[in-house]
Amino acid sequence: MIGKTISHHTIVEKLGEGGMGVVYKARDTHLDRYVAIKVLPAEKVADPDRKRRFAQEAKAASALNHPNIIHVYDIDQAEGTDFISMEYVDGRTLGQLIPPKGMPLSETVKYAVQIADALAAAHTAGIVHRDLKPANVMVTEKGLIKVLDFGLAKLSPLAGIENAQTVTVAGTISGTLSYMSPEQAEGRSVDGRSDIFSLGAILYEMASGIRAFEIERSTGAIR
Repeated sequence: MIGKTISHHTIVEKLGEGGMGVVYKARDTHLDRYVAIKVLPAEKVADPDRKRRFAQEAKAASALNHPNIIHVYDIDQAEGTDFISMEYVDGRTLGQLIPPKGMPLSETVKYAVQIADALAAAHTAGIVHRDLKPANVMVTEKGLIKVLDFGLAKLSPLAGIENAQTVTVAGTISGTLSYMSPEQAEGRSVDGRSDIFSLGAILYEMASGIRAFEIERSTGAIR
């Protein structure tokens, strides 16, 4: 993809990859600025559930105008490629910044307050993130937090997003086990309190450098 053009975005470098797509740094040739482009892989375009989640991620994030939440500029398709154009954040993930023995208390509090503020804004708007973890939190060089990846978000009618659906079927599990609440791990219905549980797990890890919950590789059990 490097050097290719999607619509009016020239791909510069790969930033990361996850279950919901591949993220690239790109140059917006219309506005002459860097953006992050999230691309839905070709093998997932044929999956209606994946496409619906992809579109819902863009709509959920774009509904939230908050300094600690990633800004989404557009969702579009060009030459058969579905993509989301969003704010490019020059920084590292919280997961990359947490040292083995934890962060100083002042840093932990500074980041935690911003994450909590972002969650409060999302919950007030009727949006539950459901996949809050250090890898989905970016930190700029100036210490500004940006919460990313609303691909698993649960949207209530309060969100005001037309045709919004929570695509998780009852009894199934979506999210990251090390950070999810017990009710989410059991496939039950969740609300904003589940995100608060995830924030607590992140706080523990920031302060100690150790995950609050680990997954047994042999059994898949949480301990």
